[in-house]
Parts: sequence; structure tokens; C-alpha cells
Amino acid sequence: MKKVLVFTTLAALAAGATAQAETLRFGIDLNYPPFSKQGADGKPQGFDVDMIHALCAAMKTSCQVVPQDWDGLIPALNANKFDAILSSMQITPERQKAVDFTRKYYNIPSRVIGKAGTQVDQNTFKGKKIGVLRASTQEKFARDYWGKNGARIVAYSKSPESFLDLKAGRVDAVFVDGAVGDTEFLKTPNGKGYAFIGPNYSDAKYFGLGAGIAVKKGNKALVDRLNQAIDQIRKDGSYKKVQDKYFSFDVYGG
Repeated sequence: MKKVLVFTTLAALAAGATAQAETLRFGIDLNYPPFSKQGADGKPQGFDVDMIHALCAAMKTSCQVVPQDWDGLIPALNANKFDAILSSMQITPERQKAVDFTRKYYNIPSRVIGKAGTQVDQNTFKGKKIGVLRASTQEKFARDYWGKNGARIVAYSKSPESFLDLKAGRVDAVFVDGAVGDTEFLKTPNGKGYAFIGPNYSDAKYFGLGAGIAVKKGNKALVDRLNQAIDQIRKDGSYKKVQDKYFSFDVYGG
């Protein structure tokens, strides 16, 4: 009886270890609504969070959401604090030097928000301030495009802080993912009198090929698995169900 009990216990432990190994940990910045934020109940929510759960369901594995400030996501991934980053991270050549990416899971252009009617070119913000998210593709583009023409680029650790400063007049414009700017500022009372100004910005040199899921260099097995899951949720309707919860347009892009 003791042998049977020991064997059963060991089998249970092995099964538990297998289940634990199948839990995928996703790093995410929870300061980027509507893609990610901490809800009133303290739980993570948003498009990216729901994408994580949809992908895990497709892979038949459990998942864990691990909050991490934006500029620490890649260092934390490479320090094994989680297995992947799903946090609206654009696939760019610079980032591909540090991590591997899946194919895109959405692609939305970046936009400038400022006083309605403002005309925008490279010299518009000379002597003025533009707010951006620190370590974002928007920051890199803004520094090269407007910063080199006399604009002061103000980087924020949390995207919503830039909207507060825009409303208060501490910056003259904010350069941000179009969906974030629309839902979190322009469609709110604070957005009155403001609008998207200038064109869409989607230069692949800066903004890459859309937002992808980042994993550690060389982890091809996880990249392949996540790519298969992206394909599956696109085909079975799970992707559209999540998308339609947050947006009234196709965020996957052409």
C-alpha cells in the first residue's frame, strides 16, 4: 500500500509540475489604456489582457499576467521574469536585436493630438513641447522628426500623464498610438477643443510592422506556438470578439 501511495504521490507531483510548466507568463505595462490598465477591482484589463487569455485558450495552457513598467519590459524578459511580452510593442529592427517577435497581432498608426485646426510639419513644434511615452517608437520618431527641428520632447513613464499635461498646457501636443489617443483623451471631456492633427505616421523604419509578442532570443518554439495561436484566434472569431469589445474598426490592419 505504501508503494502505491508513494507512486500516486509522485505521479501527482509530476502532473503538477507539468501543469506549472505549461503556465505562460506575459509581461505587460498596465498604464496604456484601452490596451491595458488596472481595473477598479485591481485586476488587469484591456485589449492586450484579453488577447493574452484568448491566445492561452487557443494553446490550451494557463497564463499569468505580470505587470511591468514599459521601459523595463525587455530587461525583465531577458532576466526570465516572464516568458513573453504582450504589451503593444511594435516590431522594429532595433528591438529585434534584443528579442525575437511573433508576427503582428495588430497595427494602428501613430497620431499627433493638439489644438483642433493646427497644421503639422517638421517645423510646427519648434520651441514647443511634445509629450511621448518613454522608450516608445513614438519617442524615437519624435526626437528625429521634430526634436532635430527645435521641438522639446517630453517623455512620460505612463501615457495618461501626457494627456493631463496637454490639458494643463504643460505640453503643446502629444504623439501617441491613435487608438490610445482617441479612446483615452479625445472621446473624454478633457479632449474638447483637441483633435488628431497632421497625417497618420506609420514609417516602418520607426514603427515596424505592427505590434508583436516578444520572446527571448532563440526561443523559436514559443514564437511558432504563439504564431499558430494568433492564426487560430483570427480564424475562429475569438480575435474579432476581443477587438469589437474595445474598438469600432479593424485594428489588425492591412
